[in-house]
Amino acid sequence: MHLEHALVNGLVDELPKALQAMLARDAAAAEPRGLARRSFLKLSVAGGFAIGAFPLVAGAQAAAGAAGLKPFQQPSSFVHIAADGTVTVTINRLDFGQGVQTALPMILAEELDADWAKVRSVHGTNDPAYVDPLFGMHLTGGSGSIAHSYMQYRELGARARAMLVAAAAARWKVGAATLRTRDGLVLGPNGQQLSYGELAEEAMKQPVPDTVALKDPKDFRLIGQPTTRIDAPAKSSGKQNYGIDMRLPGMLTAVVARPPVFGAKLKSVDDSAAKAVPGVKAVLRVPTDRGGEGVAIIADGYWPAKQGREALKAEWDLASVERVDSTKQLTQYRAMVGEPGPRKFDADVSGLSNAPHRIEAEFVFPYLAHAPMEPLNCTVQLQGDKAELWMGSQMPGLDGMAAAKVLGVPMQNVAVHVQMAGGGFGRRAIATSDYVVEACQVVKAAQGAGIAAPIRTLWSREDDIQGGYYRPMHLHSARIGFDAQGKVLAWDHTIVGQSILGGTPFESMMVKDGIDNTAVEGMKEPYDVPMRLTVHHPKLNVPVLWWRSVGSTHTAYVMETLVDEIARQTKQDPVAYRMKLIGNEHPRHRAALQLAVDKSGYGKKKLAAGRAWGVAVHESFNTVVAYVVEASVQKGKPVLHQVTAGVHCNFVVNPRTVEAQVQGAALMGLSMCLPGAAITLKDGQVEQRNFGDFQVPRITDMPQIAVYTVPSADAPTGMGEPGLPPLAPAFANAIAKLTGKTPRELPFKTA
Repeated sequence: MHLEHALVNGLVDELPKALQAMLARDAAAAEPRGLARRSFLKLSVAGGFAIGAFPLVAGAQAAAGAAGLKPFQQPSSFVHIAADGTVTVTINRLDFGQGVQTALPMILAEELDADWAKVRSVHGTNDPAYVDPLFGMHLTGGSGSIAHSYMQYRELGARARAMLVAAAAARWKVGAATLRTRDGLVLGPNGQQLSYGELAEEAMKQPVPDTVALKDPKDFRLIGQPTTRIDAPAKSSGKQNYGIDMRLPGMLTAVVARPPVFGAKLKSVDDSAAKAVPGVKAVLRVPTDRGGEGVAIIADGYWPAKQGREALKAEWDLASVERVDSTKQLTQYRAMVGEPGPRKFDADVSGLSNAPHRIEAEFVFPYLAHAPMEPLNCTVQLQGDKAELWMGSQMPGLDGMAAAKVLGVPMQNVAVHVQMAGGGFGRRAIATSDYVVEACQVVKAAQGAGIAAPIRTLWSREDDIQGGYYRPMHLHSARIGFDAQGKVLAWDHTIVGQSILGGTPFESMMVKDGIDNTAVEGMKEPYDVPMRLTVHHPKLNVPVLWWRSVGSTHTAYVMETLVDEIARQTKQDPVAYRMKLIGNEHPRHRAALQLAVDKSGYGKKKLAAGRAWGVAVHESFNTVVAYVVEASVQKGKPVLHQVTAGVHCNFVVNPRTVEAQVQGAALMGLSMCLPGAAITLKDGQVEQRNFGDFQVPRITDMPQIAVYTVPSADAPTGMGEPGLPPLAPAFANAIAKLTGKTPRELPFKTA
């Protein structure tokens, strides 16, 4: 039953209690405050002057007195104030569910002293102003949106505020120091007041200050307050538009028949039946990812394009490409364990031979698809030597460059309009720009066939799940020796898995001595154990990519279940044992873990019959998340009931964003555990097609989740990914207590 129908029919009680609570809390949410870019531009022209109506004004402002500032420091590209006082903040990231469309405007509006009721937000483009200020490239990833732009957006707001104050001071002929601001107003010493809308045009003529004074955090009125997301009303009512909803005059839609094995080419095509489908405009051969070849069916809409593809008769040359088989792949990986290879850590492990206690364990992690609710899509319009693209991109700069290369137009003539995306988890940040390149190839082929219309290339759910760029399959092998007190004497560990960075622009930075650092992140820390870690990166014909929380998706599971097992074998409480291993070197880990323990009632609350506690703590992207869970095994199936999170992400910009991020990440972490949550290959072809055979959690799988944050005044760290890694091991540790056996393979097996 759809949520809307459930509400209409008064069936809210059928929903999980956690969702009921959220619905009750947000029932009085304000009207939608998101503003479409086209609507904003119309208001800018018809409704009065707006600071920074055109992003390229940043260059002109720099010449006016702020030559030392870079484009991403110029308020003209980020702050738009209309005559009616509406403040539109442009975000330099893709919002695909993580809430930066609210959190970044909150940060800027705080220093601007804006009236939050009048704040809107829009996505940016591939303009140089919208790069990540730390990395210098357009990027939404690595949980860096708030961590990297917190000071940037504070300074942007403070600069815009200073320009407004300077404009008011000039009009009133008083010193700027005598003025103050509040809720979108500049207040004078004699009771005068001017709205930001009234001052916007004059403020635009003021020089941009190089340096600005920022608020003392104790004076924050917006940052740190639980704030309903700007996009929440539109999303909850079905009014939100995503990249897949793009419509342009005369637009056509394309779907692509791709090879069943990655990189394969066509032998022959019979397109007569496809061309006969009403609405089909063209059937064209196009290059596909990894040197492959496909067929694009271009039509009036998605349905005729899809029907045309189904009518297509294509024969593929599979002899020239490697055909991976998951069963054989696991055998290959096992054979690599014990072979010489590069080492991340190289501790002496001779103590294994005489250790009084030992653990030997093998862990297997499958390929995982990103499976966002909105499948991949990209709309391209090519007119002469200029191109425009619309899609939910995590790296619009890189995607724009790839589009320019394919379309044969100057890079500066490509505009990438970032759209709201319905999920992604890393799939929309890819060095090959595969889905963007493909969409551009379709338009290029179409123009060669005399079709000049804009074309939206859509992927189906099946295309998305079978289309590659998975979280890599990994094998871990561990041999651990320890004494009766749980002191680790030697830890010999091997990881086998594909590198996600090899052959990408990130390889030179993050692949050192043959080791992809993303594959080993999370190993050993925060535990000071003598570890020898050997890494093998086999190359296979399966495209791989980061998946939410990257390497920590498997390293956290291995570390936290093994540490828990040592505690059980030495008859120690797993929390106390972790605290002993952590020591005083990692206070944030201790604080997060203690918070989760205290709030959950661990060790004090009596659990229901058949339930057990599970504990895990892990740091990723500079944020520590600890989980204490309650789980059971019912009819051979592991069930997760209750999750308590202790989070140390330093200063919290929007508590509701952190809560939602942890809830979503925990649910995605749970997805790794559910039977059917694996991508497998046979004879080179992906066996899963849709949510019927690649399982994702349903709302009925959602446990009760309580999220608590450790108070901190330090600069915020990332929250998009850190909530995922410790969920699966905490769940597994509870299962181990109930069954006496730790699950060594994901997803969990049912009895």
